[in-house]
Amino acid sequence: METSHYLALLRGINVGGRNKVPMKTLKGHLEDLGYEQVVTYIASGNVLLESADSAEQVGRDIEAALTGRFDLDDELIRVLVLSRGQLQDVVDKKPENFGEQPGKYHSDAIFLMGIDAEEAMSAFNPREGVDRVWPGDGVVYSQRLSAERTKSRLSAIAASPLYKSMTIRSWNTTQKLWTLFQD
Repeated sequence: METSHYLALLRGINVGGRNKVPMKTLKGHLEDLGYEQVVTYIASGNVLLESADSAEQVGRDIEAALTGRFDLDDELIRVLVLSRGQLQDVVDKKPENFGEQPGKYHSDAIFLMGIDAEEAMSAFNPREGVDRVWPGDGVVYSQRLSAERTKSRLSAIAASPLYKSMTIRSWNTTQKLWTLFQD
């Protein structure tokens, strides 16, 4: 049976000392579930793996494994599973110059789970001259001026009910995941 390569983005783990999931233990559990070539990247919940199952099935199975095997606040836990092509689109279709001045701007990819970019954009209220956001396919690109980040309004999205349908990765992490995906 043919397998597909996936990136699983785990939302709500290892954040602020809550919902602790050791990556080595997670890797072992996922291998026990039959996933192959399991690689974790940093503790924020990034897993590359191979499976013959669909992305949707892999997501459901990982969510069940997380909540079944670890003591977690289930309400925060969600899993988004992307194909290689979907992650490539996020990287290739970024706004012009996005992420290319890391000394000047802090840039993030906000991955969307079950909502589209148009709906997600309603959660943002960027401060002119500090924040910028762009809708993408399954993602919102977010950038804030590093020198003014205390004035940024981007953290206010955490108060939105839509925030539960988002998982954020820095642009550096997103690019590193793409590099790992190609190996």
